[in-house]
Parts: sequence; C-alpha cells; structure tokens
Amino acid sequence: MNCAPYVVPALAGREHRSRLKAELRTNAASCKAPWGSVTRSAGGAREAHPISRAVCVAGVSLIIGSAALFPNDALAADAPVRVRLGTLAPKGSSSYKHVFAMGDKWKQAPGGGALLTIYADGTMGGEADMVRRMRIGQLQAGMLTTVGLSEIEPGVTGLQHLPMMFRSLEEVDYIGDKLRPMLEKRLLEKGFVVLFWGDAGWVRFFSKTPLLRPDDLKKTKLFSWAGNPAQVDIYKSAGFDPVPLETVDILPNLQTGLITAVPVPPFVALAAQIDGPAPHMLELNWAPLVGATVISKKIWDSIPAAAHPHLVKAAQEAGRLVKADNRRESLEAVEAMKKRGLKVHAVTSEIESEWRRATEAVYPKIRGGIVPADIFDEVARLLKDYRAAREGAK
Repeated sequence: MNCAPYVVPALAGREHRSRLKAELRTNAASCKAPWGSVTRSAGGAREAHPISRAVCVAGVSLIIGSAALFPNDALAADAPVRVRLGTLAPKGSSSYKHVFAMGDKWKQAPGGGALLTIYADGTMGGEADMVRRMRIGQLQAGMLTTVGLSEIEPGVTGLQHLPMMFRSLEEVDYIGDKLRPMLEKRLLEKGFVVLFWGDAGWVRFFSKTPLLRPDDLKKTKLFSWAGNPAQVDIYKSAGFDPVPLETVDILPNLQTGLITAVPVPPFVALAAQIDGPAPHMLELNWAPLVGATVISKKIWDSIPAAAHPHLVKAAQEAGRLVKADNRRESLEAVEAMKKRGLKVHAVTSEIESEWRRATEAVYPKIRGGIVPADIFDEVARLLKDYRAAREGAK
C-alpha cells in the first residue's frame, strides 16, 4: 500500500471525500501490519508488505494534518451547518412561514449552506430563555422582539420602549434606518449577527372592560414582560399595576383574572385569541413592536464564507415579507375580531393629548432607566430633525 497519494485528494476538495474514506478503510489494516508481514489476497496467494509501519503512519498523519488545516475541504462529511432557531411566533403564522422559506433557501447555498430548524410557539421558553440558550449553544439563532434583544444590547430599546414618541410608522422606519447600523455593530461585538429587522406595527391595549384614558388603565392589572424589573418599577411609579409574565402566559391569566389588560399588536391578539377574555381595544398608537432575527457569530463563522451572501439575501427577503405581512395583518386582524365581538374605542385628539402628557411625564425615568440615555437623546434629536424637515417641505 502507498499512503502518500491520499494526501493530494485530501487537499483537492469534497469530490474526493467519499472515495478517499472508502480507500482509507480498505487500507487501514495494511498500515497496522508489521514490515515484512504477509497477508492473503482475494485469490488466496500470499503477499508481502514492502512498506514499513513508519511510512504508513507518516502518510496517515499527513492526511489528518491536511484535514485540520482545511476542515471544509478535507475528510469531514458534506453535512450543512445545523442552526436551531427559537421564536415565540406561532407555527403556521406568516412570520413562521417566511422564516421556514428562508431555511429552504439556506440549504441550497454553496458549500452546503445551513440546515435551519425552527422551534416556534415559545417551546424554548421566553425570549430571555432563548438568549440564554443561544449563549450556551442549545440554540444558534432567535427571532426576537426588543424584549429579548435588550438582553444582549440594551440600545435596541430605543426602537420600541418609548411610548407615544413615534407618531407614524414612517417615523418608526426613519429611526430604524438611522439606528440599525450602530445597533448591528454593538450586537456583533457581543457575539450576534443580525439577519434581518422587522416590526409588527402598533401595539394596542386590549382589556376586559372599556378604557379610554390613562386613569382607566391605572385601574387594570396590566401585563408586563417578565425579566424587565426597570419597566415594572416605572409603571408602578406612574400609578399603574403591572404584572410581569411571559408572553405564553397571557391568555390563561386573562381567563383567570390575574391580568385584565394587555398591550399587544392586533394580529397577535387575534392569533392568541386574546380578544375573547379581553373584548375591548383602545385605538391608540402606543408604541411599535420591533424585533430582529439574530444568529450566533460563532455558528455564522462556521458556515462557509461562500454561502454568506446567499444566506443574507434570503434573510433580507424574509425580513421584508415578515414586516409587510405583520403590518397588514394587524389591520386585517381588527376587522376579523370586530366580527366576533371586539369593541374598538376610538381616541379623540383631546384624549390622545392626555395620553401624550401622561407618557412624557415618565420620559425622565425611561431615559437611563429602560432606554440608555445616549439612545434616548439620539432618537429625540432625530425625530425633531425629521419633523422639522417635513414641516419645511410643506
């Protein structure tokens, strides 16, 4: 047996792998045989081994060494990198379907691409749990709202946790475009690559009994996302009664009365059947629900570089579809819930002003308490400039 020729195919690429592994298995015994020993051929003839054990060991060592130097082109199997993604999005929702389609495209990327497995419906726990699982390698990716993203980088709260600061979805888009490059850099420095951003339109209040004014909300038991004690403290300081829970616990606790009001986008209320125990909706644009899909930098770097542009393209396309569908579905969801009994309470300009005064009164506590001061100030500055430019263009 001549071991040396196997070094070249190991360096040459994946087309040689199957043949190489088969030949290595066939000749493994030969390398174990001592110099000058004999074996029998298939026909029964005795054959001498003219090569020493040292030569065989040297040849095999070269093969192993080349596999270590060129892991993507050596003896490893042609399996794609496995990526497990967690999300609260329900299986069958448009968000799930778009990410699933993204996964199909990932499998077709050069170099084997990536094999995406989606764990939907909060099966991997709340968003803080998903971030923890990504950090220890149980998950490699997550489709998260700012609730989960802020566990990695608090600056993302400036895209969502500013009630009544955004007056239109155009303003939401503008601020997102300005802040995303900085936020993506911060997330990357903390070990996560952003695949795409998105939002679900406006968060609205759903409640068991009608509410129109801030004082009405203070009489409710208000759902608050678990894992955010600063938000709970600010709610309490403003006179509200927050009850911190995971998202998956909203419906059962509405049914039992532990909570009596929930701020969620309408399409989430429809999908989770929140309008059953909470049949009243205040038509107030409280805040956008913003999120992003991120992947561990460690696993991203393990995917062949040639595949990255294909994966990014598929992810960006999924993100555009998720955002467009979520916004559209929130509008459609209100009409669908009205047909099964939802009562929508419109907001007059007078009532909207009352809500704005109430929220602006707690901005000093939100600044530095929930939203980092530099991000809060930058959002406020950008919005001021944006509105001034639009006024000047009229």
